[in-house]
Amino acid sequence: MARAEGYLVLAALSLSWGCRATGSARLTRVTDDAGDPTVVLPTDAASVDGSVPQTEPHVLLSADPPHGPFSGGTLVLLRGNGFASNARVWFGDAEVPASDVIPIDPHRIQVTAPPGAAGLADLVVQNADDESTRTTLAGGYAYDAFYADPSSGPTSGGTLITLHGTGTHWDDATTVTIDRNPCEIVSVDDAVTLQCRVPAGTTGAKPVRVTTSDQVAVDVLDAFTYSNSDNGFRGGLSGAPVDHSLKVLAFGSLTGEAIPGATVIVGGDAPIVSKTDGNGVVVIDSPALGKRNTVTLARHCFEPVTFVDVPIDTLTVYLDPVISPSCFDPGGDLENGGGTTGQSSTVRGELVWPETQEFRKSGFTNVPEPASNSETKAAYVFALSAKPTDGFRLPGSGSAVTQDSPGSTGYQFSLPTRPGNYTLYALAGIENRALSPPAFTAYAMGLIRGVAVPAGGGATDVFIRIDVPLDHALTLAITPPEATAVGPNLLLANVAIRVGSEGYAILPAGRQQALLGSVQTLDFVGIPALVGSLSGTSYVAAAQAVTGSGGGLPRSVLGLLSATTTSTPLAVGPFIEIPVLGSPTPNGSWNGQDLAWHAAAGGQAANLAIIDIETAAGLYDWRIVAPAGTRSVRLPDLSAIATDIAWPSGEQTIQVTLASVPGFDYANLRYRDMAERGWSAYAADSFFATY
Repeated sequence: MARAEGYLVLAALSLSWGCRATGSARLTRVTDDAGDPTVVLPTDAASVDGSVPQTEPHVLLSADPPHGPFSGGTLVLLRGNGFASNARVWFGDAEVPASDVIPIDPHRIQVTAPPGAAGLADLVVQNADDESTRTTLAGGYAYDAFYADPSSGPTSGGTLITLHGTGTHWDDATTVTIDRNPCEIVSVDDAVTLQCRVPAGTTGAKPVRVTTSDQVAVDVLDAFTYSNSDNGFRGGLSGAPVDHSLKVLAFGSLTGEAIPGATVIVGGDAPIVSKTDGNGVVVIDSPALGKRNTVTLARHCFEPVTFVDVPIDTLTVYLDPVISPSCFDPGGDLENGGGTTGQSSTVRGELVWPETQEFRKSGFTNVPEPASNSETKAAYVFALSAKPTDGFRLPGSGSAVTQDSPGSTGYQFSLPTRPGNYTLYALAGIENRALSPPAFTAYAMGLIRGVAVPAGGGATDVFIRIDVPLDHALTLAITPPEATAVGPNLLLANVAIRVGSEGYAILPAGRQQALLGSVQTLDFVGIPALVGSLSGTSYVAAAQAVTGSGGGLPRSVLGLLSATTTSTPLAVGPFIEIPVLGSPTPNGSWNGQDLAWHAAAGGQAANLAIIDIETAAGLYDWRIVAPAGTRSVRLPDLSAIATDIAWPSGEQTIQVTLASVPGFDYANLRYRDMAERGWSAYAADSFFATY
């Protein structure tokens, strides 16, 4: 053992300390496209890229990545020699559950890091109970003192993140930077929890530094990843209760750039009117401000938005551009629009099955044999969905993993995606591409958490164990909402697997439909038990009362009803009742200012109302956001304030949506709360009027 340790320039240890450094010294960065940790072997030894290192018969050489959050959950690849298929792994004194250990071959083990105390932890590997095979990499893994949630967001910035620390002493004087740029502090909840708003950045994983009032700095590399996707955490309400001052920040939704000259209107009649400065910011100081204020933002060539009864002194708004020829400059560019070029990455790895012989490919063992020549065994890899109501979509045949796919221990897969942090799942079963549409019946699945996808090269050596059979059934007992004169008339029901707050695994057998009745029972067969790699997940039922086979309006959707067992039926209901527009009257005339709505008595209570007014064939959309209990609003007359922001006359389509957001507080509204992916239930209908 001493001989092997002598050959190491303990890169894992040095990188670990680089990932969590205390003090004011300049941060030594691991670049965004950094490869495997460097390991120095004797001159007669091979590299650790999967070939056999000529070293001790049992040795642990490195961990990749060499650090992760104290909460655990990071996917780590251990490299060394002498590993068996029954290998056990410890991070410090904590043994990793067998379900989170995937021995790949005698030189590689994939594990999911357990929770641990901040600082260095010894890594230990031992084959079963044979202590003669026990090998230790001292300080081989570093637990970071804090982590960000969410840990990724768009390059335009604006993502509201929460930093969770352990043993930290954060206070109002604490500062945060991401890639050396200030992260605006929104709140310091306590000594171990704070929130800040992410600055704009460039694609890739970036270091986060937290500096306390005594100038002690703690750095975590790769703590936040910028990508070109919008995770919905941007914008919304923040700050303190209004006290004669209101701060409004305006940004473009495509680029994240500040919007100067945006008109900010507070109130409906006799409003306070101001404009944002060159930085897209305006501060309104006025004794006329109330404890709750209705705030509208409008600018030429951008769609207006109104927030009703804002109780907080800071409002960050992202305006959507109007895609109209009149808003293009002579050079052909949209005014203050554009966006950034998306950057794609790829996750590569192998699907592995419970082995019949040590480190031998034994694939599709939990999938039955095809019944005809047109059927074949196939498997597919997916990223989690943002909504449990999403239907299952079978990928193209080129994405299939089959028994003919290459691989060392398993069968190779490749999944295109964007940079970020992911949980992936795989489904294996029987498919028939001779049918139209193609049929796929899943019989087994697996899931892996903590897949970090950097910009550029992507992620490699990701192994997903297919270890859970889909042999259970879940029964839903559904009580649908009342139907209006025009609908709904059809019931769609879904069962998915919820993986913490990360998203949902969509199942091929997870959707059914039936005509809408009073109380209905639906049985879902082909559901996995929550064991193996699915331990710690839950079933989530979602049901939709819709109009027509296309799932049209009026519609009421109920989701996020959880269960951890299939032994008893899951009650689904009550739904949010369908909203009805009161003013203007449907198919009547609208005065451009007054809106009112209501819903039938009973049903689930909503805590957010969203009204979208569309005109000119959907070219313009005015969004109004209101808190629970609001049933009417008086909007400002935009044409009376400025002609260039006047709302277009003509036919109007007014959609009213009542939504329920889990744990919702209007004073902490985020843009994610204004989208379907953030709702546990909603009901919507649309109406026509003329302005």
